[in-house]
Amino acid sequence: QVQIVESGGGLVQAGGSLRLSCAASGIMYRIYTMEWYRQAPGKQRELVAGITNYGSTNYADSVKGRFAISTDNTKKVAYLQMNTLKPDDTAVYYCKVMAYWGQGTQVTVSS
Repeated sequence: QVQIVESGGGLVQAGGSLRLSCAASGIMYRIYTMEWYRQAPGKQRELVAGITNYGSTNYADSVKGRFAISTDNTKKVAYLQMNTLKPDDTAVYYCKVMAYWGQGTQVTVSS
């Protein structure tokens, strides 16, 4: 059974930092991509950052220079380090591993 579990969300003041984690289990083949999306109230879900098993990364323009995606040595845990957070970063953050989605973790940035 595939499980994608996010953690690390919470409430933080503008300018602060949070680190999200995403753990994938039950996937019986090589994981090629791990991605973070977010969805703010009333808005569409958008891609925030992605990483391939070769280490290539991509970021939304709105988070470049502030967020960093990485994986651990197993390539089954992904992290999203979020620095210099802004109120506009408030959203539910979802991890996507290949075709599988997690349940999301809430990030709230207060001004």
